[in-house]
Amino acid sequence: MANDHAHHDHGHEGHDHHDHGSHDHGHDHGHSHGHGHSHGGHGHSHAPKDFGRAFAIGIVLNFAFVLAETAAGLMSHSLALLADAGHNLSDVLSLLLAWGATVLAKRAPSARRTYGMRKATILASLTNAVLLLVAVGVIASESVRRLMEPVSVATLPVAITAAIGVAINTATAMMFMRGQEDLNVRGAFLHMASDAAVSLAVVAGAVLMMVTGGLGWLDPALSLLISVVIVVGTWGLLRDSVDMALDAVPRGIDVAAVRRWLGEQPGVTDVHDLHIWAMSTTETALTVHLTRPANDDGDAFLHATCETLAKRFGIGHCTLQVETGDGSDCHLTRAEAI
Repeated sequence: MANDHAHHDHGHEGHDHHDHGSHDHGHDHGHSHGHGHSHGGHGHSHAPKDFGRAFAIGIVLNFAFVLAETAAGLMSHSLALLADAGHNLSDVLSLLLAWGATVLAKRAPSARRTYGMRKATILASLTNAVLLLVAVGVIASESVRRLMEPVSVATLPVAITAAIGVAINTATAMMFMRGQEDLNVRGAFLHMASDAAVSLAVVAGAVLMMVTGGLGWLDPALSLLISVVIVVGTWGLLRDSVDMALDAVPRGIDVAAVRRWLGEQPGVTDVHDLHIWAMSTTETALTVHLTRPANDDGDAFLHATCETLAKRFGIGHCTLQVETGDGSDCHLTRAEAI
């Protein structure tokens, strides 16, 4: 039988290169890069949103605050402020990482990197989660030390400085409120929100110590409580980032439902070698072999199927291989084949 290759390109500069092995039967091989809307609680078909302005403002504000907080911590002998300054500095670095990854994700594919630099967003979100957990570890260890060795601090400067930190970090977090389906943006939001929470705990502790003239244990106790809250919030980000880095199916996509839907398409008798993975924190790809003996409307079938996968499941980069035999001679028919 003759081999008929059909390509559908809807706006992306690169093509998916997927080795399907050698088949001596006829097949249609289609690429589609649709831009569907998010369905089922995920938005993996969208390109990265432009948060350049938010990243720039957040970095400048937070770095300036790190300098001010460090100076205030040294003058007031407040280890809490110095620890918070270190936490803020880690967030400045994480914002730089996230911003850089977003820029890299927009780079055009090359001969060596046929997907471009989209995976940089996943690596950045994974690094952000690890950095946040490390920062929490530093805060927790410092809190335990201060519980055992209370330190007298100038509470008024601490309260004022930490209050400024609450305002700056809250304002920065608000800039990342939209776009939460992007793990990279979600990581930046969690960093800023956690900083605001930590600074708020410092303010509360300083005010209570100021009013009572004691309760030196309150500040480190609050810091430990906030650390637990941050870990709980960060765990999901770390889990999703690791899954994406390992090419797991993105959360919100039901593989069984996709397989069932593909099997219900006109003329399809078998679905095998189905793979769904994240190209970036915002884009999902799919490759699959479909056995379709008649296949007398190859191009129209490929186009319609890929468009519906984008709109219904949020899978915007699809590669379909249609096999017109009975599928038995495809070495990837076995369920355990990769």
